[in-house]
Amino acid sequence: MTQQKLGLYWENSAIERDAALNANTVLPRLVPDHSHGLDAVAAQGTPNLIIEGDNFDSLRLLKSTHAGRVRVIYIDPPYNTGNKDWVYNDRYVGANDRWRHSQWLEFLHQRLTLAKSLLTQDGVILVSINDENRARLEMLMDEVFPGRRLGSIAWRTRQGSNADQQCFLSVDHEHVLVYGNAGFKFNGFEKTYEMYGNADKDPRGDWRADNLTLGFSFKERPNLYYPLKDPETGVYYPPNPDRIWVYASESRLKPGQTVQAKTMEEFVRLNQILFPKEQRVETWSSLDALLEAIESGDVPRAGKSPILRRDLPDLAFWVGKPIGFGRPAFKRYKADLRNQAQPLSSWIVPNFEDGDYEAENSLVSATNQEGARQVAEIFGNRAFNYAKPISLIQGLLAQATCPGDTVLDFFAGSGTTGHAVLALNAQDGGQRSFILCSSTEATDKEPTKNLCRDVCAARIRKVIESDPALAANSFAYLQLDKIAPGDAPFEADCAQAFQLLTLRLGHVARPVPDPQAGIQILLQSVTDGSLTVLVHQLSEATLDALAALPLSAHLGYGHVRVFSTRPDTVRLHLEEAWAGTQKTVDSQSLYHALRQGQGAPRRKRSTPRERSLATHLIATNVEETGGDGLKSIEKSSESAA
Repeated sequence: MTQQKLGLYWENSAIERDAALNANTVLPRLVPDHSHGLDAVAAQGTPNLIIEGDNFDSLRLLKSTHAGRVRVIYIDPPYNTGNKDWVYNDRYVGANDRWRHSQWLEFLHQRLTLAKSLLTQDGVILVSINDENRARLEMLMDEVFPGRRLGSIAWRTRQGSNADQQCFLSVDHEHVLVYGNAGFKFNGFEKTYEMYGNADKDPRGDWRADNLTLGFSFKERPNLYYPLKDPETGVYYPPNPDRIWVYASESRLKPGQTVQAKTMEEFVRLNQILFPKEQRVETWSSLDALLEAIESGDVPRAGKSPILRRDLPDLAFWVGKPIGFGRPAFKRYKADLRNQAQPLSSWIVPNFEDGDYEAENSLVSATNQEGARQVAEIFGNRAFNYAKPISLIQGLLAQATCPGDTVLDFFAGSGTTGHAVLALNAQDGGQRSFILCSSTEATDKEPTKNLCRDVCAARIRKVIESDPALAANSFAYLQLDKIAPGDAPFEADCAQAFQLLTLRLGHVARPVPDPQAGIQILLQSVTDGSLTVLVHQLSEATLDALAALPLSAHLGYGHVRVFSTRPDTVRLHLEEAWAGTQKTVDSQSLYHALRQGQGAPRRKRSTPRERSLATHLIATNVEETGGDGLKSIEKSSESAA
């Protein structure tokens, strides 16, 4: 029997897939002329990368070099508006493309699946999206990151517009979807402790009066609807029928039953329940007298709502008992706070409204007009449309990162994320690094266009050069070469192999010290003198040079790891040359090293039967109406059928 599930399905078998999907090995090539500041960091390299190429290939490369090392991914993917906002297989996808939604979902699914493997155990991905496509993307994210949805943040993008209104509705907001691994949490905002004090010199420290009720009615939580008595005065306090007590009573527990928190009676014995000192106390001698008081409204209240009402159970209990008109509170100690920060609000306050209302735990961001203006100020013209304002990205990164984290944006566009990382580091002295992936966006009509080089990298360079506080920053500009897997060991040059292994082992990019040298040192341990080296072209001379490597200051001791095209030959030669010493060798295959981690992301393909089930949600583009909606299956033309 076919198992049905609620989820998102799209027609991926009838659309043209990404060209040469996983059919080759991706190798990085450093372009010094497009990089910045490499001379100053040539020895240690730079962790800041700008990668030119299809971001699917960039992610395949990063999967083999940075798996599990990226703390924060922020992306602003194409919004699938049909207004030529994205390129698929070297052509723009227009509004009338029959497979527009399926192409968009498949396009993102491939990339998100790869990106998932890059996150640290406490990593997070933040994705900007417009209101129109939020539902589709959210279901896709649920599939790729099951159980990792943390919520969404709403961003006011503009003050209001008369354009594109439907039914007098101006869509002035976008969303940032947040999906995090188990250990992630936002940094939050610093709490204020002005309300805490210790007027009674409590040895447990500063405290404040807090609410003692929970947002459930007596019908929803009957066990938490009970009378509370002050043991010192004998005064009773009726529970609020609309907000019952937050703690359980020992009198309501079944034999052997336990509760996670302390009971109300335990808190009373600890003097942690604050009973009113001065208040009105009333005793009704009969039920009729109580009912008369209820009718006249002369009973205890919570705000404007009476606490004693005719429809409440067991009203006779309150007859003859002293009833307090005040409300007990909870004595909450500062030392007991589990979090030292206020949580981040899901609402980003537009800066033109900042100060109009209380929003102490909200981010404050400029609008999208500000993003376009910032790019224009850098380049002197509007070099890139739809750039996010730096205040938005910087605010998100301030909440999501720690000072040493790696931040990835594989839809880097104009480079706002890299700019935000640099600004945030300058603000708090952090050492965050960025990886920006951007395509050229060249097409048949614009074959020389290079967005990555001329906008993204150029922006980061101008930002660094314009501020003395940022002068020490650097970045490596990498281009991607694709080689057939079987040809990789023979066609990959020394610089490509060196760059790949340097990225994987040290997570930095750096120039090859001497491309003509037979042995390239990738890593060197200061503590024990061990080396990791690349031998691109093996010869008798390089074998002898390997045997003569000064592995340690202590004669006769050391370890070397060698990547070469003939690992067995290297191992046998060094074992023979080092016989009788304590030197050891780990000889590895350069072919396997070049291919490591670049396999295809696996996915469960839907069957024709599954795709036809009306209970499944499928993203569609309805050709007959030229519209845009959700149907049971994305229709194809008769010729395609």
